[in-house]
Amino acid sequence: MISYGRQDITQADRDAVIEVLKSDFLTQGPAIPKFEQAVASACNVKCAVAYCNATAALHGAYSALGIGSDSLVWTSPITFAATANAARFLGAEVDFVDINPQTYNMCIAELSKKLERAQKQNKLPDLVVPVHLTGQSCDMEPIWQLSKKYGFSIVEDASHAIGGRYKDEPVGSCRFSDITVFSFHPVKIITTGEGGIATTQDRKLEIKLADFRSHGITRDPDRMQGEPDGSWYYEMLNLGYNYRMTDMQAALGASQIRRLDGYVKKRNEIAEIYDKELAGTGIILPHRESWQYSAFHLYVIGWPDGLGKLGRRQAFESLREAGIGVNVHYAPVHTQPYYRALGFNDGDFSAAEAYYDKAITLPLHPNLSNADLQKVITTLKLLTSNSSG
Repeated sequence: MISYGRQDITQADRDAVIEVLKSDFLTQGPAIPKFEQAVASACNVKCAVAYCNATAALHGAYSALGIGSDSLVWTSPITFAATANAARFLGAEVDFVDINPQTYNMCIAELSKKLERAQKQNKLPDLVVPVHLTGQSCDMEPIWQLSKKYGFSIVEDASHAIGGRYKDEPVGSCRFSDITVFSFHPVKIITTGEGGIATTQDRKLEIKLADFRSHGITRDPDRMQGEPDGSWYYEMLNLGYNYRMTDMQAALGASQIRRLDGYVKKRNEIAEIYDKELAGTGIILPHRESWQYSAFHLYVIGWPDGLGKLGRRQAFESLREAGIGVNVHYAPVHTQPYYRALGFNDGDFSAAEAYYDKAITLPLHPNLSNADLQKVITTLKLLTSNSSG
């Protein structure tokens, strides 16, 4: 089966992990700040705080911004459930903003209209979480401008987007947000096995993010409320979690990030081949905005109903039967049973639901061979050619 995504592990990666295994520190050691510094440098940002996974990083980011049981968080309905779930972990109410039918990211016009209505109802969000779906950045500057008008914080869920750019700046620079979160799951751009990280330009948020991932504990005497009993002394200032990344994961990430630009370049090259070869087939191809450079974590096509005399489900199953490991990213979060129980219904976010009805994710990763790429293209052309039969 040709997988839709796959990690790339080199001898340099293995050597980096083995070096940690031979060291005195398997966790809470020097590999963590080394990886954090590498990510901060790649993103042109002051601070980066590593977590055991991106869900934990989202949880920490929301907490650092004061989200709690009296808060309201808005995000996109087309994302992995963790984006919304992390707000629910803190007891916050969650709502969604429909997507732009071309980019599949949060629609600025819909956000603006929803904010106008919310202001009249005295129910503005405390936090808005744009999601950089497939690796293409949302249009962050107008979202930031709206945040200044309406008073909400911004976390970028950039789980798909490390190595991407927005208006000639790296995604993660936080120029138009408070915090950005990345994922390092094996199918992402770079991997630490499991892992995530939060970037920010705010040193105060960095401290909160670091406390949250390690039980709310500090060893900094300047932050303690009591007099230290000795050099061993620590204080738990807040309720935190054990969300720490291991040194083994961090060493793998620090090795991987050296190849980040090459990975993203290769992904864009494969995307361009898909664009060229699938043009004219009737398949809906990914839209590109001129002001961004996608990291292309995913290549999502739209399958119009009846194309090749097939529905989306039939096309999906036909591709799977041909040995092509297509996937679907994502079912709208508001249609999941947990969120239906909170009051959401079909039809609440029509653009997101229309996207889902057509979406198929094609294989795309740096080690996708030319033969496998051509098999995907040839199979898609055969399936769509039935239209004229």
